[in-house]
Amino acid sequence: MAWRLKLVPTHTKIDFFRWQFLTFGVSVLASVVSIILVLTVGLNLGIDFKGGTTIRTESTTVVDVGAYREALAKLDLSDVTITEVNDPSFRADQHVAQIRIGPKEGEEAVTPESIAALEAALTQLDPAITFPAVESVGPKVSGELIWKALLSIAAASAGILVYVWMRFEWQFAVGCVAALIHDVIVTVGVFALFQLKFDLSIVAALLTILGYSVNDTVVIFDRLRENLAKYKSMPLREMMNLTANETLSRTIMTATTTFLSLLVLFIFGGDVIRGFVFAMLFGVVIGTYSTLYVAKNIVLFLGVDRGDKPKKSATPDEFAKVDA
Repeated sequence: MAWRLKLVPTHTKIDFFRWQFLTFGVSVLASVVSIILVLTVGLNLGIDFKGGTTIRTESTTVVDVGAYREALAKLDLSDVTITEVNDPSFRADQHVAQIRIGPKEGEEAVTPESIAALEAALTQLDPAITFPAVESVGPKVSGELIWKALLSIAAASAGILVYVWMRFEWQFAVGCVAALIHDVIVTVGVFALFQLKFDLSIVAALLTILGYSVNDTVVIFDRLRENLAKYKSMPLREMMNLTANETLSRTIMTATTTFLSLLVLFIFGGDVIRGFVFAMLFGVVIGTYSTLYVAKNIVLFLGVDRGDKPKKSATPDEFAKVDA
């Protein structure tokens, strides 16, 4: 017999509802904390949403953030942020920094004169420095991008709600969308907690997380629907546990292979896509968790209409007075 790798035994009997109130409570707490972090600490908005100009520098000389800041302090610049960029894929003599500046008071965007002055000051400090990328976004455009990003996530969630409702029942749709919203909120909360840059690529990652998570959830719900017809007298809690165990191998295998692929991108893909890949990595983990512990819990709380269950056979007492 050919040897096959199994991440999960063929027949498992894990009780996913053993700590249902604890796991559901942790999910609710994580969502609330994430919202509080976003409202209080705020997101480290990238150039897409905040507006301004981001300049990427490269040099064979080691980046000295303090010297950069001192050189730019002589210029009349607004909201200067200097960040050294480290990446395993860089050459030994490749030193990269990212400088973000905002528009001055009363200006719509950073002027070309300000950018030229910045480049001249850094070139005087380090003649080997180059400026391979300059990105500028005005405040009007950034405001529109924020609104469109929110609309895209809301539209995707609404479309998923309708799809699951039409394919299954409304309880399944509510459980599925609640799990998706949980995934998005907690992921955004992590970005607020660690002050990771939040730009349009992260919005794309959030939309991808929605698609990944709903696919995983629908697979379990589809098996649950089959079991509802197969085991008509089995209590709903036992049936949902049976369904989760039957699909556990597929869930773990999908999550593991996706995670490993993303991990390679995170390590070797470069700093340009690192934020996107990190969001995806975290999304795979939280999406798998919410499928097993959030979506099913909500469906169990709401109950499922099992009106098509055949009526119980008549008892002897019901026919006691009927003539033979």
